[in-house]
Amino acid sequence: MMSLICTLQDHRDDVNWCAFTSKLLATCSGDKTLRIYNTRDFSELPFSPLTGHGYGVHCCCFSACGQFLASCSTDATTLVWSMDTGEIEAVLEHPGRSPVRVCAISPDSAHLVSGASDGTLALWDFPSKQLRRTGAVNDTTMVACSFSPCSQVFVTGSTYGDLRLWNLDMNQLHTEKNAHDLGVTCCTFAPSILSGGQVVQFRLASCGQDSHLKIWSINKSSSGACKMQLLHTLTGQSAPVLSCAYSSDGQLLVSGSVDKTVAVYDAINAVLLYTLNQHERYVTACAFSPTSPLIATGSMDKTVNIWRLEDGCSTNGGKSIPERSALTSSDGRKDENMSVLQRRTTAGRSKLLVSDWSEEDVSSWLVEEGLGGLVDKFTANNIDGTELLSLTKETLASELHIESVGLRSKLLRKVEELKSESVCSGIPDEFLCPITRELMREPVIAADGYSYERQAIESWINTKNRSSPMTNLPLLTTLLTPNHTLKMAIGRWKTTH
Repeated sequence: MMSLICTLQDHRDDVNWCAFTSKLLATCSGDKTLRIYNTRDFSELPFSPLTGHGYGVHCCCFSACGQFLASCSTDATTLVWSMDTGEIEAVLEHPGRSPVRVCAISPDSAHLVSGASDGTLALWDFPSKQLRRTGAVNDTTMVACSFSPCSQVFVTGSTYGDLRLWNLDMNQLHTEKNAHDLGVTCCTFAPSILSGGQVVQFRLASCGQDSHLKIWSINKSSSGACKMQLLHTLTGQSAPVLSCAYSSDGQLLVSGSVDKTVAVYDAINAVLLYTLNQHERYVTACAFSPTSPLIATGSMDKTVNIWRLEDGCSTNGGKSIPERSALTSSDGRKDENMSVLQRRTTAGRSKLLVSDWSEEDVSSWLVEEGLGGLVDKFTANNIDGTELLSLTKETLASELHIESVGLRSKLLRKVEELKSESVCSGIPDEFLCPITRELMREPVIAADGYSYERQAIESWINTKNRSSPMTNLPLLTTLLTPNHTLKMAIGRWKTTH
């Protein structure tokens, strides 16, 4: 069976990717941050969140040893982070300065591939962080990439719908055109090499806008010739499938869909085992832990769910897991009363400025942020929203007597996030700048017909070769026209909220 053991609610925008090591879980988001959790209890590491990207983060992946994490962004960079310190080890600027949509590190940690919105690929020597080779597929966007378990070849997928197999010399070994009619969204190699000798065989899973999850075999001969064959088409989800991942033994396959479900399959027999119904919006990311029976799923509802796979799952073919009301507290124990408190207060509190929060609102917020152990101290000191925003390291230590430096730092980090958030949650999407995903103050219309925050689009034009952030096509002019109608609409909305 499968059980939901934890829901992480730290991101402030869509969760775009999840990645595991034996000890860590990394998640990234349109809110420009990456968050790092300890898989023992899913507490956030002291140096999390990571805040080096200027725009939304699309993808992240660990090196095999777990010492490094790579992440890529609309800001046209791939950053390499140290998991010992949380510091940036390297900044890899993509050739052409196009938004980077996907990145992958080879299993031997020798290479990193990044793929961009203009169809270009960059192959980096990972130890030295030096660019080795580039490649390109015209008129498309690279959105998927995965290295084979032998680290010698990799597959890319694009919005054009094709899957392409490349070697490390950036030569195309095979092209599977129209692998997914309306575009590929994700692809991933199974972790095992199935045969040896004169022919090496791999398994590859891919998913796409056609609502299908497909399993392929790839045969690579000693002469270098490659053959790709479709083995199974899985139709367990009713809308575009956005993400997929294999378990560490290659026996299971998980996928996330626009229909808000997570599907878990027997990858060998192509049988649907479970449909998980917990997320409230599109499921955009999924990952298996390499050492524990855990699955992480991320969504446009800004949450990451952690699922535990129990023994005997294969005997429950197609069983649907209903939505559950109980969440899990930071110490791993289910607390239904805590969940009820969260649901009851979140809706009302979200309509208020933080400075207008009551003591009860503050207590509920502490619980949601995994700081429930501080509720008694805050209640005893009558901390309301105004006082919450004025907290300092000194007052936390001297007045609230919070002795843990790490706990004080985490609390202050959460308070800073509150301060930097928009006026309230539930902002209409058309009021958010497509580049920064923040409430616009001075919206302008660019030549592509979209509205942006003036400072953001001006910076984009100065560094992105005058391409549209939304279409990646050249902007015919850099003229920006103030959008007075949108600015007035945002003003009215702020007044009523």
